[in-house]
Amino acid sequence: MKILITAGPTYERIDPVRFIGNYSSGKMGFALAETCLAKGHEVILIAGPVKLTLSHPNLKRIDVESAQQMYEAVMENFPTCNGAIFCAAVADFTPETVATTKIKREKDDLVIRLKPTHDIAAAAGAIKQDNQFMVGFALETNEEEAHALDKMRRKRLDFIVLNSLNDKEACFGYDTNKITIYKASGEKLEYPLKPKVEVAQDILTQIEML
Repeated sequence: MKILITAGPTYERIDPVRFIGNYSSGKMGFALAETCLAKGHEVILIAGPVKLTLSHPNLKRIDVESAQQMYEAVMENFPTCNGAIFCAAVADFTPETVATTKIKREKDDLVIRLKPTHDIAAAAGAIKQDNQFMVGFALETNEEEAHALDKMRRKRLDFIVLNSLNDKEACFGYDTNKITIYKASGEKLEYPLKPKVEVAQDILTQIEML
């Protein structure tokens, strides 16, 4: 299969030296890419600003910085793929305007107006064909199952991978993760804490069963 994978954070610029971002390391997305490549699949990896490297003859890597750039790369490449795994932690909001020079400390407060970014998975879901699959991730802190199921339905995902900031040694920065998979069919699969490479293998196993 030819699989599109998004990984890492996005950075939304405020001025030439500052940005709005998050703590995503990209490790989960890169583990997925590595696992897919090892199983003989072709991978288009759209990576936000991360320090990770990966080399393989069946890998096409596209480096982006902002949510807008990731959106454009996904919409250009998704139609040619068998499916996509949306693992990136994409910013939900971006500054309405970006200063062209460094903002100076001239007063006691600074107000930055934000506007929504594209919902990348939802946009891909809108053009998804019957022969394509889509897998998403949900990082939640409360009402986790309800939020994950709602996201899966709205974005036309075949299944969604829930991870929680309430689980120790999971999510951002760690080499381990603890996930629950919710399928559109209604099935629920819970996994223990394990290395992200093994988590990626669990996810790919479920994809290959679709």
